[in-house]
Amino acid sequence: MFGKFALFIYLCIMNQLMTILTQRELFLLIIGTITYVALFVVTWQNSHRKMLMMQDRLNKVQAMQKSEDVEDNRRKIEELERLIAKLGSENSMLRLELEEKKARLDYANTIARIESEKRERAEGDIFGSDIYLKIQRLLNEGKTLGEDDWQQLAMLVDGIYTGFTEKLYSLYRLSANDYHVCLLIKVRIPPKDIALLTAHSKESVATTRSRLYQKIFGKKGATKEWDDFILSL
Repeated sequence: MFGKFALFIYLCIMNQLMTILTQRELFLLIIGTITYVALFVVTWQNSHRKMLMMQDRLNKVQAMQKSEDVEDNRRKIEELERLIAKLGSENSMLRLELEEKKARLDYANTIARIESEKRERAEGDIFGSDIYLKIQRLLNEGKTLGEDDWQQLAMLVDGIYTGFTEKLYSLYRLSANDYHVCLLIKVRIPPKDIALLTAHSKESVATTRSRLYQKIFGKKGATKEWDDFILSL
């Protein structure tokens, strides 16, 4: 009803304008109206597309960050064990459902423990690698990493953390410097040393980390939040 009324008002206004405007002025008015509508549609489509892209990005991040709280799971397992013990031989269907939940939590905790052990071993492999030792030497000498060094570091990280680079680029089109900062975060190089190795200021490195967090998560975040995300991959 409201739409029909608005259309009626619009037609009345256009009819009045046609009686007072010259043909040239009316033509310009129509062109302006069409342009405005076209711009509105394009703006809405771009906004909708960006919203969908952000949601897709957050879904990918959530999938990448699937981690279980081991302690929380352990408490749930203990509670399930108490419930199962109380049931005894009664309510066999409920008992099976509880045992299934317990088995899932046991499995999740086993995976989490394995992942933790893998990360501990991975850090040992990184800290004993040639490129990591070279990084420490370059820091002592006040020098930056060369192109071959970056390639070697990327190969090391991807070799230990499978798909690290692919995951990052699936979320956002990183610049070379963005990627280098992420690589150094992954091998636990402090921000002040990242600045030296990338020939940027500490402020620039901080800005890069904050900007990347905002681009990926769609909200402002502390630099440490970006570091924690990189370390979780």
